[in-house]
Amino acid sequence: MDALYFMEYQSPIGPILLLKQGDQIVYIKYGSLREKEADVRKWCQKHGLPLEWHESSERFDDIVIQLEEYFQQKRTTFTIPYKFYGTSFQQKVWQALATKVDYGKTCSYQDIANYIESPKAVRAVGGANNKNPISIIVPCHRVIGKNGKLVGYGGGLDKKEYLLSLEQK
Repeated sequence: MDALYFMEYQSPIGPILLLKQGDQIVYIKYGSLREKEADVRKWCQKHGLPLEWHESSERFDDIVIQLEEYFQQKRTTFTIPYKFYGTSFQQKVWQALATKVDYGKTCSYQDIANYIESPKAVRAVGGANNKNPISIIVPCHRVIGKNGKLVGYGGGLDKKEYLLSLEQK
């Protein structure tokens, strides 16, 4: 199995922890390694991934460039390779997020449930959305309540609001 590499990217909304396996992003979460280490260890154990990570900023040049362009409003899609670790249902939800919800748009949990042809699985879609391991690239921040209200976001509603506002400009 490929080693895991990490770096902390300093974004306009605070540090973001990036984790790569080989050339694929597998984990992007808000916060520093120090803040997220217990969560990352638990996540790696759950998915049978190495618990030793190597710091390497040069392995992340591609994603850093794309994140910089995104935050500068020069990029609306990401082209970096990523790999999902999760259940088959979660992966279907995340794939729908990555391919069906365009930059500057929002949708509801019901919309995602319909995209994956599981219209009664709205709550399960919400749970999968909450477990999305690749924030921003897989845009779970674009999912809002059916009533148009901002609802739950693992990074905090302030970050969700920032990203949606950035994409609306």
